[in-house]
Parts: sequence; C-alpha cells; structure tokens
Amino acid sequence: MKWTYLMLGGLALGALTTACDNDPSADKVKAVSNPAAAQPAPAAKQGAVEYKFDAKNSSLAFVGAKVTGKHEGSFQTFSGSVQLVDRRPEQSTVKVEIDMGSVQVEPEKLEGHLKSPDFFDVAKYPKASFESTSVKPGGAEGATHTVTGNLTLHGVTRSISFPASIQVNGDTLTVKAEFAINRKDFGIVYPGMPDDLIKDDVLIQLKLGANRS
Repeated sequence: MKWTYLMLGGLALGALTTACDNDPSADKVKAVSNPAAAQPAPAAKQGAVEYKFDAKNSSLAFVGAKVTGKHEGSFQTFSGSVQLVDRRPEQSTVKVEIDMGSVQVEPEKLEGHLKSPDFFDVAKYPKASFESTSVKPGGAEGATHTVTGNLTLHGVTRSISFPASIQVNGDTLTVKAEFAINRKDFGIVYPGMPDDLIKDDVLIQLKLGANRS
C-alpha cells in the first residue's frame, strides 16, 4: 500500500511539473493592462520621419498553452509604421494593424478553432491593432524602453505596457519584445476541455524591421 501511495504521488508530481513546463509565459514579463478606458493616442509630432514595416521583414508570433501542451503560432499579414522624431524612440509613435484571419498554427484543426467565435471570431473582429501612447527610456529585463499603448483585440481596447528593445541604425529601425497578455482581459474566455484547461496568459513575440519611407 505504501508503494502505491508513493507511485500515485510521483505521478501527480510529474503531471504538475509537465503543466508548469507547458506555461510559456511563466518566467516572462506580464504586460501591464489598464482596466480603465484606453488612453488617447498623442497627436502626430512635427518633423516626424516615417518608418514602415510588414510581414516581409518582421514577425508577430505567439505561444498559447493548455495543461497537456503548448502551441506556437503567428500572423502572416500585418503592417504598420513608426513615426520617428529626432531619431529618438521616446519622442516617437508606432501603429500596427493585424489581419486576424491570417493566423497560422498547427494542426489545421486548431487554426480553424482559433478563427471561430470561441477565440478570435475573425468574422466579427477581422482586425486587431496597437497604437502607442508613450515610449519611455528603460525597461524590465534589460530592455531599452517601455512602450505603452492601446491594444484592440476581439473588439476590446485596453491600455497595455511592455518592455521593448528599440534600435535606430541609419534607415532601419528594429523593435524586439517578448511579453505575456491575459486573453481574458480581451473577452477571449473559452476554457478548453475540463481535463485540459487552457491557460489565461499568452506569450507574444514581436520582431519588427522598419525601413525609412
């Protein structure tokens, strides 16, 4: 009987360990999400230089997880611009628009489910967007800046803040960021199967390569 309890305890511990390993956002920065109304975007500044980006030279990926595993996905169609002032990111703004129907993930069945009303509901909410309201020097985990802005996803707009590394090199501007958002903040509340619940946090992996227009 003693060995039976030990074996059951070991199996339970193993299941908990696996569940933790399947949480891609466990050790990542959580984007601060403002439950109040989103902040207004600042007006365009005089003398701003536009840097444009799209999926050809950038990537927008995510990692979602449930108890038994995780899935890596991405968006194949998105575009945006950075209005750079005096080559200083903290004086600049960024806008991104994402085609939610361009989501790509394996297996194909899951991709279809993500497009359904259980998740993104792309028929009702075909676009998501982000527009910065401030960019401040310094950030968590060695980031060069902290970006705050309005994220509109699944018909819900919230103000979020996250660390990003921003570099300006000649006619190229790069942005790298990795942070987690809580899907339920944006009304995506599908729980998953009772024995395989979906985790609330989703890891966002952003790499932008913007070129001067």
